Amino acid sequence: MTKLAVTLDTETFPNCFLLVARVIDTELTFVFEISDYRNDSDTLYAFLCLLRDTGSRAYGFNIVGFDGPVIHTFMKMGGKATARILYDKAIAIIQSQDEDRWSHQVYNSDRDFQWVCLYRINHFDNRARATSLKALEFSMRMDNISDLPFPVGTILNPEQIKVLTEYCIHDVKATELFRLKCLPMIEFRESLTAKYQEDFMNFADVKIGSKIFEMELEKAGVQCYEYGAEGRKPRQTQRPFLALKDCVPGWIHFDNSEFNRVCEWFKQQVVTETKGVFKDLTANIGGLEFVFGTGGIHASVENEIFDADEEMMIYDMDVAGMYPSIAIANEFYPEHLGTKFVEIYKQIVTERSKFKKGTPENAAYKLAANGAYGKSNDKFSIFYDPLFTMKITIGGQLMLAMLVERLLSIQGLRICQANTDGVTVYMPRAAKSSVDLICRQWETETKLVLEFVEYSKMAIADVNSYIAVYADKTKETKRKGRYEYELEWHQNHSCLVVPKVAEKVLLEDVPIRDTVQSWPDIMDFMLRIKVPRSSKLVNQDGKGIQNTCRYYVAIGGETLFKMMPPLKDKTEWRRFAVEKGRTVCVCNDIRDAVLSIDYDYYVNEVEKLTVGLR
Repeated sequence: MTKLAVTLDTETFPNCFLLVARVIDTELTFVFEISDYRNDSDTLYAFLCLLRDTGSRAYGFNIVGFDGPVIHTFMKMGGKATARILYDKAIAIIQSQDEDRWSHQVYNSDRDFQWVCLYRINHFDNRARATSLKALEFSMRMDNISDLPFPVGTILNPEQIKVLTEYCIHDVKATELFRLKCLPMIEFRESLTAKYQEDFMNFADVKIGSKIFEMELEKAGVQCYEYGAEGRKPRQTQRPFLALKDCVPGWIHFDNSEFNRVCEWFKQQVVTETKGVFKDLTANIGGLEFVFGTGGIHASVENEIFDADEEMMIYDMDVAGMYPSIAIANEFYPEHLGTKFVEIYKQIVTERSKFKKGTPENAAYKLAANGAYGKSNDKFSIFYDPLFTMKITIGGQLMLAMLVERLLSIQGLRICQANTDGVTVYMPRAAKSSVDLICRQWETETKLVLEFVEYSKMAIADVNSYIAVYADKTKETKRKGRYEYELEWHQNHSCLVVPKVAEKVLLEDVPIRDTVQSWPDIMDFMLRIKVPRSSKLVNQDGKGIQNTCRYYVAIGGETLFKMMPPLKDKTEWRRFAVEKGRTVCVCNDIRDAVLSIDYDYYVNEVEKLTVGLR
């Protein structure tokens, strides 16, 4: 029998359960309902058994965390589960998220067919990246953004079930569109699964990296887990305190009094917690404030534009694979994994170099190299050893500070930025040979390798927001922070006309207002607001708006307010204006985008990114 691949979604209410499945690459859509008015239990069970018996695959937005366990309950009951039973299961899953999120987990071996979870592979299960399907509908620029039409727990009548069915079909279409966006990620995981004979299909990138490293360690005979009556536990190095002097390599040296003060400060610290330990740790060098933090060293000019010409150049130098390279060069390792860890690290980096960038093998080894450091401060990981983390973090910052100190000895050189793993300078072209000599000496001393590029132009608002144009015209312009518009899926894709126009203003000197008013894509003017289910979104008349809402700032529109529950011991709901002082056009259905755009609002936002630069 032919294997199938379907995209599916479920909806659960006390008296209605829906499952909609769409066969991939076709228009064939199945709708199954179990309610007070219709019972498709037998046909649904037969369909799911077909997926099981053919070894088929089902894609879902959150199939591992929600839809899959509900479906598994239905299958375990031989297709005899009522809508109420499945609703109770769904509520139990939702209520367990904070206390025991694994209590409803269904292991791979217990699944009736393969699940591929778009939520997991994009790491949306990380709180910092949490993203809803509604938010993705906005980011994917769908014509219609539909929110759940009825409150959870509603007893539905036949007409409401029809509405819910259309909503579920819409969600399946949105999930299928997102699946297409994720095809490179899916194909990458398929290649890894075939190569390693390990199921990587629902792994986020960081989990892929740490898993590959773990497999290589175990292959080399390194014990990663301890086994006992309570099952498997990761081996770790727990430390009651950290003496940060152990994180400063003995060969680190500064002539500059400010950098030396920071170095000595590190040597004096004994900490019990890594978070916040570097708060307010700064050094003022060369007219810049260098900030030391757990995320790396940061410094930047603000509100300046640099142009390369015949006399001056913009030179950027980054450490290649900084964190893995520091660990390997200095033979840092989590104590419980021993020196074999460094050997495996070297092997992984060497293996990666054998494959071209863009190949699955290169990507896999890159993830493995970066994943070990990323997991070294994770209390659930086999790599956990906070001293290993701090050795790399502190050592790396001090090494870059050494490079900065030496570069500042070059007459006419200015530091534009120092940012985690590299330094960008504006300097006389005549000084390039001297700068390269300093860099080579630094590489010899640190055993790290620098990668160099030239920019033709940089527009820097601050350390987190800038545009850099490569001198090599084959490379795409680098954008960071408020100037980014090619965003990751977990980021807010609102108001993209602003960074797009700002870039043209800064790089091409186009007029702001004329460019905004002639911008051709209305979707770039759209903004998104999302309020939790405990809050409400209403207009000036108190009419409710769906909780995930698409709008643009418009002339003659309506005023939106976010209504939040009363504070403790209070009774009045709190009201906050959305786009205070402006009116908006709500257009969750893009056909409702009929009002004139308030161009003044968008011009003002572009000016915030451009007028201050000089």
